[in-house]
Amino acid sequence: MLKSKAFPVEKIYVPTKRRQTLDVEKVRQIAESMLQKGQDTPIMVREDGERLVLVEGLHRLEACRSLRRANGPGLLGAGPEALTRRAARI
Repeated sequence: MLKSKAFPVEKIYVPTKRRQTLDVEKVRQIAESMLQKGQDTPIMVREDGERLVLVEGLHRLEACRSLRRANGPGLLGAGPEALTRRAARI
């Protein structure tokens, strides 16, 4: 089950392989859109012990960080369910 919640963006861990897909121009465009319209799509994370791990929304997360937002809207998935949802999008 997914829970809607605001998460502290600085506490979200981004796996190394995910970081390698970062497109700075896309982050800039999303940040600009967030300033004009707000954030439409939440960031998806899962819990891994005490930390939150990014599942979906790298560019949205980085846009929040670039705007120095403390929190970003997100969905918390319970481990494998969150991964299954991400796999379904690919």
